[in-house]
Amino acid sequence: MLITKPVSEVKEIIQHTFGKVRMGSETVPLLDCLGRVLAEDVIASAYIPNFDRSGMDGYAVKADDLVGCSESKPARLRLVGQSQMGEHIKLQIENGQCAYVPTGGEVPAGTEAVVMIEDTKDLGDGWIGFNKPYQKKTNVIFRGEDMKPGEVVIPAGKRLKIADTGTLAAMGMVNVPVMVKPKVGIISTGNELVSASESLKQVGMIRDVNSPMLHHAITACGCTPIHFGIVKDVREDIVDVIRQAISQCDLLIISGGTSMDTKDMLTAIIGDLGEVILHGITVKPGKPTIIGTIQGIPVFGTPGNPVSAYFTFHTFIRPLLCSFQGTQIVDRKVTVPLLRDFTSTDNREEYVPVILKDGLADPVIIKSALITTISCADGYMVVLRDCFEVKKGTLVDVTFLDV
Repeated sequence: MLITKPVSEVKEIIQHTFGKVRMGSETVPLLDCLGRVLAEDVIASAYIPNFDRSGMDGYAVKADDLVGCSESKPARLRLVGQSQMGEHIKLQIENGQCAYVPTGGEVPAGTEAVVMIEDTKDLGDGWIGFNKPYQKKTNVIFRGEDMKPGEVVIPAGKRLKIADTGTLAAMGMVNVPVMVKPKVGIISTGNELVSASESLKQVGMIRDVNSPMLHHAITACGCTPIHFGIVKDVREDIVDVIRQAISQCDLLIISGGTSMDTKDMLTAIIGDLGEVILHGITVKPGKPTIIGTIQGIPVFGTPGNPVSAYFTFHTFIRPLLCSFQGTQIVDRKVTVPLLRDFTSTDNREEYVPVILKDGLADPVIIKSALITTISCADGYMVVLRDCFEVKKGTLVDVTFLDV
């Protein structure tokens, strides 16, 4: 019989045992940094932009010159020059004057606003008419408005997004300090398994769903998956593959062999090679999950059922892999009413896939062997241990399954 521990306690155990583990850092080219975790604060060393520039195609003006103007009574200003892209403009405008400036071009000294071309009219003979008043600073991007020397532009621990790469480029950073990607081993066990590429030659055989699924889950966490194949339920073979994997990985995931069947020997193997920290979590799906350590490497034994393996990774392994890289998970969530009554049959914390329909959460009945119960879902809700029924219309928090 499994002696299970509640989810909150399991998370505390994982944090206490492995929470201080951090990967080292390395430097990668700018074009290879997307999705990597920044290892150091990025601090601005210069003003960006390094000159006052226009945010629109239009005319640089003094704001006071436009007070009270309108289409029926336009303000008339003398055109005294034009800004050229990529060139410094030495002109200074005074009251009663204006200068043409293209988007991104440097504005002349004395500029208080840039008026869009749409709000002007060329009156001929070097005069421009202005049809509406403008506030000071309108359509002007000032020197250092994006960043100033000494400012932390991107903090360490952030997983770099597309816009971040643009910011780094603006600073001239062609080499970026990032955390090393954790190497995560994947082992699938079971006499019934064949790879996804193989045909099912007899009744009772199934394709290995967990290896490719875990591969992409690991990759989505910014880590490097390493496959060690499918291993039959032979103790010596499992031991040999685990020893091989431990020497190459920062974390190991073993799928299958976690239950109490006579062939499910993984708990004993982990105990012989290292230490079993716990076997059993008060959660659905994923109850027979194993957490251990071998030679200081975290080892997670996930149930063979794909939905159980998915949620075990999502709930317990994914946060740890992010912690290894010095970053945290930020999940998208939404609070919506439940479409229909949901009844829980187990006194376990339950992760229930839901489909969002017209602003309502429709719960999907979990069948641990059927991965389609997850692939059709938009997200999931958590039903706590002491809650056996959630009524229609109850507001529930839905965490999106974005990957």
